[in-house]
Amino acid sequence: MAGDAWAPDIAGAAGPKYKAVTAAISAAVAGGELRHGDRLPPQRDLAARLGIDLTTVTKAYDLARQRGLIVARGRAGSFIRDDARSGEVATAAQSDIAMNSPPIAAESGLVEAMTSALATLSGIDGLARLHYQRPGGSAADRETGAALLARTGLACDAEQVIVSAGAQNGLHAIASAMLKPGDRVACGLHIYPGFRAVARRIGVVLVPVAAMTAAALEAAHADAPLRALYVVPTNDNPTAATVALAERKAIAEWARGAGVQIIEDDAYGLLPDAPIPAITSFAPEIGWYVASMAKIISPALRVAFVRAPDVAAAMQLASFQHESTVMAPPLNAAMLSLWLADGRFDTLVGAVRKEAAWRQKLARTVLGEARHAAHPQGYHLWLPLVEDRNPDTLAATLALDGLSAVASHRFAVSPGAPNALRISLGGTIDRRTLSRALHRLAAHLWSPGGAASDIV
Repeated sequence: MAGDAWAPDIAGAAGPKYKAVTAAISAAVAGGELRHGDRLPPQRDLAARLGIDLTTVTKAYDLARQRGLIVARGRAGSFIRDDARSGEVATAAQSDIAMNSPPIAAESGLVEAMTSALATLSGIDGLARLHYQRPGGSAADRETGAALLARTGLACDAEQVIVSAGAQNGLHAIASAMLKPGDRVACGLHIYPGFRAVARRIGVVLVPVAAMTAAALEAAHADAPLRALYVVPTNDNPTAATVALAERKAIAEWARGAGVQIIEDDAYGLLPDAPIPAITSFAPEIGWYVASMAKIISPALRVAFVRAPDVAAAMQLASFQHESTVMAPPLNAAMLSLWLADGRFDTLVGAVRKEAAWRQKLARTVLGEARHAAHPQGYHLWLPLVEDRNPDTLAATLALDGLSAVASHRFAVSPGAPNALRISLGGTIDRRTLSRALHRLAAHLWSPGGAASDIV
């Protein structure tokens, strides 16, 4: 098969060569160069082609089998997995692709907070909170949402807020309520894949702009009218960009004048210790705002609060939300209401913030101040690469060291977007493993002489 002639380019790869070969297999699968069922070259042949010893290739194939990339079939050789489980054991390049998770802080007290909440909710009144809720969430949980959104400068009536089963559920409801096939929606060159998927389902035309500014949006609108703009205003996923306060005001003023709706996916907006007012706060009558709890506390909390421009629009959102998921997990929503009332919410968010800041400081120490984009209290990096560097191969190599990295083309709205990696510092990786992985990344990016080899 086609795989028999395959030979990766591992020249200059940092670290053990067997890991470089395994990473190259993973990247080739992710990029379509190797397909399910393809036969890999015999180990002795590949060793000869690469100029390395047979033991190195044997270790590489063994590691690839452990990662679920390939399967050995005796004398027939090694093949890219094509059985029913291959989709479940994702390749190193694909694992954790869309999951940019908060770091686990040892002192967060999340388990204790959940245990305490369960005890509080064990009474009759509490149990009622765990039953089916009205579309859009209970009155108490909507009040919680309104109180949280007020922290971003967005005053609103609780009836304008719905409780959704995470941000993706909220974005789905918003798009279903206010977009139709053919609508043009402005966005960044790289965006959260979840919204891109929603746009594709509806048939929306995404219009990428090089920078999220009023001037860029005005130019895109002049080409053909925009229906809306989609923006992650604080610590954008994946680029880590944050829209400054003055620009937020300018965008809101332009959108109001142009009659363009604002879809503000503020997943990380409550994580900084000094949140910047939401864009929607300057144009509340045209803004649809989403605040996710999964990104600032834990992905175990499948709750987001979605604010509509008015009560009628919120009722429509509740209908679409109910249609797709019935309701947000009532236990999660009830916990959040309790935590906001007793102060634990701030403790939990503060622990994530503190851990994220520590990890960002580590990244700056290892990689340098100016080599990547990041928010000082966020938990991902945006690392530009030279155009001839294969980000999938580098991502797969880093995954073998436990570091989640995703190639920029997986976030790109259209071909030709700049080459980069989104590197997650959060999730289950511990501090020691993270430090080791970041040093490994530095070795990949910089030559012994200190000259940049792979970085822009």
